[in-house]
Amino acid sequence: MADLILTETAAAHRPRNVDWKRAAALLYGDWGTSKAYVIGLAFVAAGFSSLPIILAVCALTGVVGINYAVICRYFPDGGGVYSAAKSQGRLLAVVGALLLVADLTVTAALSGWSALTYVISGAEHVMWLKFLKDHIAFTTIGVLLFLGFINWFGPKHSGTLAVALALPTVVVVIVLVGLSAPHLTTHFLEPRHESFGQLWVQFVGVILALSGVEAIANLTGVMKLDPGSTPDKPKVRKESLKAITPVAIEVVVGTALLGWAMLSLPAVLQKSIGPMHHDQIAAVMGHRNEDMLRFMGEQFGAATFGAGFGMVFGWLVGIVFLLLLLSAANTAIVAMVGLLFMTARDREMPRQFKRLNKHGVPLFPLAIAVGLPCIVLLTATSFESLAGLYAIGVVGAITVNLGSCTFNRGIGFTWYDRALFGTTFAILALVEITLASTKPDALRFVVFVLLGGLALRAYTQKRQGLTTMTVTHQVAAMVSPDLVATMEPRLEEGQKIMVAARGVTPALAFALEEAQLRKATLCVLYVKEISVYFTGGPTAVGRAKWQDDPEATAIMSLTMKLGAERDIPVLPVYAVSEDAASTILDLSATLGVDYLIIGASQRTAMAKLLGGSVVTSVAQQLPDSIRLVIFG
Repeated sequence: MADLILTETAAAHRPRNVDWKRAAALLYGDWGTSKAYVIGLAFVAAGFSSLPIILAVCALTGVVGINYAVICRYFPDGGGVYSAAKSQGRLLAVVGALLLVADLTVTAALSGWSALTYVISGAEHVMWLKFLKDHIAFTTIGVLLFLGFINWFGPKHSGTLAVALALPTVVVVIVLVGLSAPHLTTHFLEPRHESFGQLWVQFVGVILALSGVEAIANLTGVMKLDPGSTPDKPKVRKESLKAITPVAIEVVVGTALLGWAMLSLPAVLQKSIGPMHHDQIAAVMGHRNEDMLRFMGEQFGAATFGAGFGMVFGWLVGIVFLLLLLSAANTAIVAMVGLLFMTARDREMPRQFKRLNKHGVPLFPLAIAVGLPCIVLLTATSFESLAGLYAIGVVGAITVNLGSCTFNRGIGFTWYDRALFGTTFAILALVEITLASTKPDALRFVVFVLLGGLALRAYTQKRQGLTTMTVTHQVAAMVSPDLVATMEPRLEEGQKIMVAARGVTPALAFALEEAQLRKATLCVLYVKEISVYFTGGPTAVGRAKWQDDPEATAIMSLTMKLGAERDIPVLPVYAVSEDAASTILDLSATLGVDYLIIGASQRTAMAKLLGGSVVTSVAQQLPDSIRLVIFG
């Protein structure tokens, strides 16, 4: 999923290599996890009268899904809140992005907590599992720190876990629904005991199933195009609709059926445990609200095929949702890194946010993406208090997105599109106001994120007036006069060569010699490798200049100077990409080079394992018409 930022010398586009199946799997890995904790929280909020609340959440989730299907149609290059709100003002776009940061922060913390709960709960007889449960906040922090360590090497492989787990999760949900179907009953359903106002507050308190829907809007920029469309006039209406529809149906129908199955559990519990009072049943179910799906798997499995099967199936449900929820936490970290980096690239956040480690991962965004969820976990007193912080961020981000689309006059939305956006916007605005008035902790949290983010933005804008620049010793060494001597030619001749420059290296010197020898045009390609997956629409594809990159400037300036001295035409080519190998392949074909020169990789074995080898990837996929020279 490369995010290619174009050069000054070649017209190219981000590779659109995500088909609807992979997009659906990525969306499900984020959106589909909501059922793991929504129905349990609904039971805590309203007990056996919670079915109307669950159905209302499902209905609103379906409506929001329809809204985002329309947004994907009109934003083929990405329709996330940051890009959609930019049409109404940069400040609003930053506010929307910060609301999404608040959502992703709690997503990472809540998903990690819930993931561990799915294997810890119900096993208190195991001493070390009981210890982990008693210290689950610190255990979750340890898990998030481990995910941060994995993402230090980039999310290339860890980000695909959701795709691999999507199908097993769907199978588990279908089996669970099938096991519960013979036991479904309305006997234990209760009418609401509260007023409509109290029911609305309960509904707002468990509206967590919306989380993840922003993911599909941010994927349109890398989706495969519809038949007949072109990169210059992209259309992804059919692809995005095929991705959203099955996931939305599974989330809505699956959550509704599992909610009904949860409220049918007393019939099974009375057979397996014995006659119990209504309050005792409620206490048993309330005790397992954090891993309700596993509890349901145990009980319905035991009622159908015996206690042994129920225990095994319960563990299977727990392990599948453990991995899926950990993947969702990892996805939230990756998305936050990408979002913060993108705002920094647009000069909305400090330029330090663009500083990368040697694996192309933004350092400060990664620290923030891991640190903020850890801080939230340190302040959380329970799973319910953590969930209370959740909805205000995601509902706010979706509200800003839909509101921006409602009032956007620059895009040809139909009147019924605007009516759909406006109606949903009004409902979600009421939800957001209710959340702010009934959940003071959530309000303080989102205000903290907004004030901190806007303060950083103000600092950034103040610093933009500086014209001086401090460079590292490494960059300064690139323009050292001593390096010129290492670039002197030894041969002469003529043709068309591209060199993938990682610095002023012997490979670059060899490319200059070959260009002079063959009287060739030398294309000097510098790929700034960035390990983020967030593809936020039009802002993610711009015209990046190598002059704005100190390292690229040092390399290009020296190479052009040496090329002029030797009468070699030098063509600087600059790109920013999540996948250096794909970018090198794309530009080699686009520019029609005859020779591609790459320096031998010096990466460590661990880095190659997690991030892959650029040389190997290029060698495997380079067309036969282009000759590859690996210099080392």
